[in-house]
Amino acid sequence: MKKQKRYYREEPQPATLPIVSRYANGDYRLVKVFVEGYDDVAFWRGIFDDYETDRLKFEISVPPRQDLAKGKRVLLDMIPESSPDLLLCVDSDFDYLFDGHTEQSRLVNESPYLFHTYAYATENYLCHPPSLHRICAKATKNDTLIFDFEAFLREYSRIIYPLFLWYAYSARRKSERAFSLIDFRTSVRLNYLDLRDNGQPTLEWLQRQADKRHALEVHNRDWTHEVRLFGEQIAEYGVTPYNVYYFMQGHTLLDNVIITLLHAVCDKLRDITTQRINMGTKQGVALKNEISNYNNALRNVREVLLDNEHYKDCFLYHKLQNDIERYVASLK
Repeated sequence: MKKQKRYYREEPQPATLPIVSRYANGDYRLVKVFVEGYDDVAFWRGIFDDYETDRLKFEISVPPRQDLAKGKRVLLDMIPESSPDLLLCVDSDFDYLFDGHTEQSRLVNESPYLFHTYAYATENYLCHPPSLHRICAKATKNDTLIFDFEAFLREYSRIIYPLFLWYAYSARRKSERAFSLIDFRTSVRLNYLDLRDNGQPTLEWLQRQADKRHALEVHNRDWTHEVRLFGEQIAEYGVTPYNVYYFMQGHTLLDNVIITLLHAVCDKLRDITTQRINMGTKQGVALKNEISNYNNALRNVREVLLDNEHYKDCFLYHKLQNDIERYVASLK
């Protein structure tokens, strides 16, 4: 007798997967916090650490989806699911500055359980200028002040500010007719740092690169007045000619500007330390051991930068802090 086939209905898989929580057995309120990607977990962990108590805990993760989808768009699609016990945390990108001018900016700025960075991205906080000397000291074990990062970056910002206005306004218009991200990145990247006169030769080179803004004004006369008004509008959100590094694309800032500065300064600091060791009284094996001990103590400057948490005096961080404090107060 022929066996009858049995058919089984496959149960649909949930979009999200269960997570084994480190707080699974606790007697407290656990709030899930979803972030854009794995690199963002440490950043937001460092922020929410300040608000944990015996009765309130936060657990930071990427969305636990079956398809492993991540990113800002995924989190924006989850806004209807957000609640006091499910928070979403994203990079602002331009949504803070575009407040109300695009549908996405309205979502980001008006959703009560979505927090955003106010700075363009988490990388902009990591590159907070007052913290950069500390990064070099940790990486090289040399605390000598040979470069003023804050003064250099103020001047860097002043030079690129007009290009930033054209790029950001083009992004708001959703038009790359005038100035695209690639154009902006190419124009503001630093290929080298000459440490003389606190980087003045490099800034002069950058100024020549940035002078192409005159061509932008010539070829886009119908936008010139609008771009100027746009600059006045975003000034109300804290943008000045001297702090553009908080509002430009984070990866461009970190990879094409700050890392170049850090490598140049750290190379010089290592040379200074090695020279001091060689000029000491130790000779032969003892000298080799001293140099070896120093080299073993060095750290990769990029890794130190990515662990940076010394940005909490930034005025934009205070805005994020106020948002979280209001949320925590609402739970009581």
